[in-house]
Amino acid sequence: MSKLFNLLDLVGNTPLVEIKNLNPNPNVKIYGKLEGDNPGGSVKDRAAKNMIQSALERGEIKRGSRLIEATSGNTGIALAMIARLYGLEIELAMPSNSTLERIQTMEAFGAKVTLTETIESARDYALDKAEKEGYFVLNQFENPDNYLAHYKSTGPEIYKDTDGHITHFVSSMGTTGTIMGTSMYLKEQNPAIQIVGCQPTEGSKIPGIRRWPIEYRPKIYQPERVDLIMDISEAEATETTRKLAKVDGIFGGMSSGGAVAASLRLAQTLDTGLIVCIICDRGDRYLSSGLFA
Repeated sequence: MSKLFNLLDLVGNTPLVEIKNLNPNPNVKIYGKLEGDNPGGSVKDRAAKNMIQSALERGEIKRGSRLIEATSGNTGIALAMIARLYGLEIELAMPSNSTLERIQTMEAFGAKVTLTETIESARDYALDKAEKEGYFVLNQFENPDNYLAHYKSTGPEIYKDTDGHITHFVSSMGTTGTIMGTSMYLKEQNPAIQIVGCQPTEGSKIPGIRRWPIEYRPKIYQPERVDLIMDISEAEATETTRKLAKVDGIFGGMSSGGAVAASLRLAQTLDTGLIVCIICDRGDRYLSSGLFA
């Protein structure tokens, strides 16, 4: 009989695929790490798994505990899926402009979804309810278990799968857990590896990528772990996301388009190199948004 897996055994070990047709520089390789292949459909499965399991191991929560978390979407889906496996109740607060696919996916896993005006107000709501009503908040924006998930898994996978030849790592920045943990690991292996983060231009709205007001900047973020930050416009992220599907057959979300756009720009500045970028999730989470219309 072939090996039987627990659902959480399937988190991680996602494939790297070459982004070849869009690549403007034949002397540079660009690879996308397909995080949509995680069981919950996004890179956030890694952080959700590590945050919940670590809290259980420390005795901070147990079966029957009530969790609450603010999310823009993917973390909430991952938490809703994993919470059910451990008998945990969960409420998720998210912006009212979130796609219907995301809201309904969370509800399908049995989560309560509360809509707020913005992600900032969702964070305030979750912290306030945790303080007043006894909910446990994982707080992905301050929780070291968020970035440690990527130190334990994403970074080692990328380094191994590129045989240590990676020269640049590109990631969208939301909670910044992915870029922080991956940077920690890759820099330990080779300090010369360049870490590139993506943020939206002023006024651009790109799901999964944020330019945080100072008072809401994630506390896990350490600026010294990022060598270069590239600003990506909403139009550029949208166009690249569409091209990525049509030209290279990779169906990702808008934050993935942002990371690929940064990778394409970066490739034009290099003589040689091997770039790895994060394809955060799958494009089917954005069909109702008009992204692919």
